[in-house]
Amino acid sequence: MHYWVRASASDFSGTLPQPRSGHTAVPIGKSKVVVFGGLLDKKFLSDIAVYDIENKLWFHPECTGNGSDGQIGPSPRAFHVAVAIDCHMFIFGGRSGSRRLGDFWVLDTDIWQWSELTSFGDLPSPRDFSAASAIGNRKIVMYGGWDGKKWLSDVYVLDTISLEWMELSVTGALPPPRCGHTATMVEKRLLVFGGRGGGGPIMSDLWALKGLIEEENETPGWTQLKLPGQPPSSRCGHTVTSGGHYLLLFGGHGTGGWLSRYDIYYNDCIVLDRLSAQWKRLPIGNESPAARAYHSLTHIGSRYLLFGGFDGKLTYGDIWWLVPEEDPIAKQFIESPPKNLPDNKDVAAGNNIQSALKESQSKNSAIAELQRRLGLSVSVSGTGLQIIDESEDKEFIELGSRLIGERVSSNEQDSLSQIIEMLRDHWRKSTPSSIPLKELGPLLHDYQRLISCHHLGNGGSDFQLIESCLSGKEAYKFYHLKNVSQLRMDDIPKLLAEYKKILPQ
Repeated sequence: MHYWVRASASDFSGTLPQPRSGHTAVPIGKSKVVVFGGLLDKKFLSDIAVYDIENKLWFHPECTGNGSDGQIGPSPRAFHVAVAIDCHMFIFGGRSGSRRLGDFWVLDTDIWQWSELTSFGDLPSPRDFSAASAIGNRKIVMYGGWDGKKWLSDVYVLDTISLEWMELSVTGALPPPRCGHTATMVEKRLLVFGGRGGGGPIMSDLWALKGLIEEENETPGWTQLKLPGQPPSSRCGHTVTSGGHYLLLFGGHGTGGWLSRYDIYYNDCIVLDRLSAQWKRLPIGNESPAARAYHSLTHIGSRYLLFGGFDGKLTYGDIWWLVPEEDPIAKQFIESPPKNLPDNKDVAAGNNIQSALKESQSKNSAIAELQRRLGLSVSVSGTGLQIIDESEDKEFIELGSRLIGERVSSNEQDSLSQIIEMLRDHWRKSTPSSIPLKELGPLLHDYQRLISCHHLGNGGSDFQLIESCLSGKEAYKFYHLKNVSQLRMDDIPKLLAEYKKILPQ
């Protein structure tokens, strides 16, 4: 059994990293984890945040360096690759704005010095959403990505001593081109899972590449693996982290089945057991962190460190430990579970995780205050939410008219009351799978109306509504949604459950 334990600012010394997604976090030996780059509110980052494992300290080193344009280090970017070899962190590619990058850098973490590298050989094209892994203690293998025009399925091997790139010539069947996948070296093979492919489908296939170890003298070739057990669903933007005899897959996003226009984000933990060669669900003893993609998950001893990510709405800055039940953190959690924590499905970093937002004392900006307190980025343009009265909600009236079997005008008060009663009774008896897509808009509007009447109508303010959610008294998770397109597939059962709770008896 494993447990998720949310870290608080008091668990660490120093200044915590700001929220982000699309960053990298690589372990340097057993002493530290180096976080680089990422994306926050459409702003690409180039900062370095370091976690000193032994001292439980976060710090931001002042790096030196010299690039070809005179800059100290790499330009701001996200969705790049980062691989550690000894004390060096190698960075390639990524995205800055709409531009794909093809530059190549190394950070010496002993002296915190950046160097832009001039490599030669078969140079890879600029790309983002690629994946890479170390081969032993000298080489790096990189597979796939997106160059702005096409998905890629090429394989490059870099010798970090000679700085020579070599494109690997692979015979036989090839995986479909893809980006947003993972690529993990396991002994002599590179394992590639998932990603988004040509034409846009999200995949769940697993491939193994041989021929990367010179001493083995194998002809490079791909093999698709179809392993037994409980395989992960199709996804991209996930992580696969090597830990002992298994690989741990966490998070990512896919499409929501019959709600195919919407992405669904995951927070499941799935293990690829190398000994039994099968997929397994990792038993978790408590609630998992909010679903997310483009996060980082780093293996530290017997623990995993989760940081950041994005769920289609929020950029996270929370930090979590995933630990086995015999771990002291888990024992402390089991003996004294946290009380009155907000549901982290929509509220991340509830432990004062530092964000890039400046502290605001303004009482008329509830969202700004929420951002400051929770350390997350909320992509909301304005805080006002227009609540439509039933008599002005055309979708609501039309849906009710179809259910009641006759056309009803908003001026017919008796019929309108009948519609309201019938629709609410209809949704009270509905299950998530029985609600058609066309009913979600009217359902969301009525949910917001009921909350407004129940809470704000009794003298409460919008900020007090947020405060009540934070305190755990009431959880109106979907109150601030501007439209139904912001709902994910896994939001529907929760929305319906909350709706039923606030329906008048």
